[in-house]
Amino acid sequence: MTKWDGPKVVLVVEDDEGMREAIDQLLSVAGFTTVLYGSAEALLAEATLERPLCLVSDLNLPAMSGLDLLKELSRRGLHIPVIIITAYGSAALRQEAARLGVSAFLLKPFPSAALLTTIHTIAAQHGAH
Repeated sequence: MTKWDGPKVVLVVEDDEGMREAIDQLLSVAGFTTVLYGSAEALLAEATLERPLCLVSDLNLPAMSGLDLLKELSRRGLHIPVIIITAYGSAALRQEAARLGVSAFLLKPFPSAALLTTIHTIAAQHGAH
């Protein structure tokens, strides 16, 4: 088993260290194991065929956007439920995210319960406990 493998593993890609740590604390307290990345490229450098429960990614990352990350994972055959978080959520971005199969699109600042509910819904849909 790798650090990505497991029904309670959530990958987090967020360039803002404070936000990344806040998400880590929230999910850890809720019983999830998090694997944290400061960039899409860092995650892609470790990408394996293991399947985590989901990916929480900021939309606006320094080099590769959250949507570009989703496209690259898909191109590699890694189909992971994705939750996009952003402070800049236009209707066009929401439509593009939906077209790409994003599970949820949350606007910052979002209530902790919104992220947890979304992850629990993904877990229920994929048979994780």
